[in-house]
Amino acid sequence: MRNLKFKSVFDIIGPVMIGPSSSHTAGAVRIGKIVHAIFGEKPTEVEFHLYQSFAKTYRGHGTDLALVAGVLGMDTDDARIPQALELADQAGIKVFWNIHKEEKADHPNTAKIKIKSDTKTMTIKGISIGGGTIQVTELNGFNIALNMNTPTFIIVHQDVPGMIAKVTECLSKNKINIAQMNVTRENLGEKAIMMIEVDSHDVSDALEEIRQIDNLHNVNFFD
Repeated sequence: MRNLKFKSVFDIIGPVMIGPSSSHTAGAVRIGKIVHAIFGEKPTEVEFHLYQSFAKTYRGHGTDLALVAGVLGMDTDDARIPQALELADQAGIKVFWNIHKEEKADHPNTAKIKIKSDTKTMTIKGISIGGGTIQVTELNGFNIALNMNTPTFIIVHQDVPGMIAKVTECLSKNKINIAQMNVTRENLGEKAIMMIEVDSHDVSDALEEIRQIDNLHNVNFFD
């Protein structure tokens, strides 16, 4: 039998959430919330591709509502989750569903999200692995490994020289150790994204310093 290890009590009892399922609801909200954080602006259109288990139960377990709620910036315990589709419609966001019940995926609870605004398009693939825990496995066609079960900064910034050095200097100054880092960009000189997993939970001072750096569009910290 495999020895299971848990980092905290929340790995066992799951997150505070609007139900019914931590994998199909809380995990889905978190996938959508990552899309919201990285995209960094109001979309005009969101296209969801759901695979296997997500595809078979997405309405019955509220996965559709949860994903849209996350894209709108809601947390797992937001009472507005049941109204997510109506709220997206009121905001002028078009929502499309592509259901792939039989198509193979790396994990049964897989969602690929394509999000658009008037100025840009982004795609993200995420999986819900249980207890509200997720992984981000693809960003704009590039394979990444973002676990989201450790404290994580997601920083959207202009692609100019020195940005990575400025951010990591803030973290070093505040004695915050980097566990893993993924960096990608749209095109040369346009928007870029840093996703930095760290070992610290108390990052308030570093977060405030990072927000003062020029050429940053938005900064989010997920604990």
